[in-house]
Amino acid sequence: MSSTATTEQVHKALATVQDPEIHRPITDLGMVKSIDIADDGTVSVGIYLTVAGCPMKGRIEKDVTAAVTKVAGVTSVRVELDVMSDEQRKELQTKLRGGQAEKEIPFAKPNSLTKVFAVASGKGGVGKSSVTVNLAAALAAQGHKVGVVDADIYGHSVPRMLGASDFPTKVEDMILPPTAHGIKVISVGMFTQGNQPVVWRGPMLHRALQQFLADVFWGDLDVLLMDLPPGTGDIAISTAQLLPTAELLIVTTPQMAAAEVAERAGAITAQTHQRIAGVIENMSYFVPPGGGEPLHLFGEGGGQTVADALTKTLGTTIPLLGQVPLDTRLREGGDEGTPLVLSDPDTDASKVISGIAESLVGKPRGLAGMQLGISPAGR
Repeated sequence: MSSTATTEQVHKALATVQDPEIHRPITDLGMVKSIDIADDGTVSVGIYLTVAGCPMKGRIEKDVTAAVTKVAGVTSVRVELDVMSDEQRKELQTKLRGGQAEKEIPFAKPNSLTKVFAVASGKGGVGKSSVTVNLAAALAAQGHKVGVVDADIYGHSVPRMLGASDFPTKVEDMILPPTAHGIKVISVGMFTQGNQPVVWRGPMLHRALQQFLADVFWGDLDVLLMDLPPGTGDIAISTAQLLPTAELLIVTTPQMAAAEVAERAGAITAQTHQRIAGVIENMSYFVPPGGGEPLHLFGEGGGQTVADALTKTLGTTIPLLGQVPLDTRLREGGDEGTPLVLSDPDTDASKVISGIAESLVGKPRGLAGMQLGISPAGR
């Protein structure tokens, strides 16, 4: 029996298969090694994996088989996996960087369209990371392409809270970040054994942050969120140096003691010349399960106090973006790896966070007619 399938038809089918990490067609990435079509309709496809032991090889093999099987005249599909040579990986790395072999921070380039928000707090325990992951999830649900840098080197918790259990893949000296809920995420916790503490001094912290921004292939992001450590230490200073256009989101609770410390975290912008996008008051109030009047367990007015004080200090209006109520499901969602805005978007907390997300970024941008200095949507 003679097969009616052609090499062109099979190649066209393979163009519909995306690398699950890079999110671009395998035909564009140089991953198709060979296509052989036998007279009986059997198609053998050779595929290059980016690295040996690629964690996504099963997914790639399955997607290739499914795509080629749909071609008329194909009776069966065999997928043969190989591994890219060092030279092929370098070519792929250069292609992903838009033809640039040099490392650079794409978000620091003048023509970058990515909005960068550094989520900061004066002290720990105010729910900064919880706000970060739920904001990221809300933005992704609204149609934006989102990345999160867990820059809280000592207290990294974002991977667990986002349910990001996969590890990054390395292509030469480029790092491909795992994805959870459609959000790309990178954290030092992905590079440490178990729950080992990170014992680094300032220069190592700066280098780690620089690698997260320059060595990781983020692709064409609409928004990058950075979960900073509490306070005004090395990472806050490095963020200002590496990403001077990053806008700060200050997270506080209604408690006056927390507000005073949060004010100091925001006032750093007077020296770093960054912009503050606004203040988010977390744990604002608690509504009892049976209903009734909201309980202000941590006091009232802390968020507005911070916004007013920073407005006076910096000479520009700093808005209070929203007041997120205390909800145990926010904590539960973090423990389970599913942000509340996704698991239960109709809660008051979810609605407030989603409203903040929309006020920060607005509608998803269109790329038609725009000149981009970075390569299209990434891995």
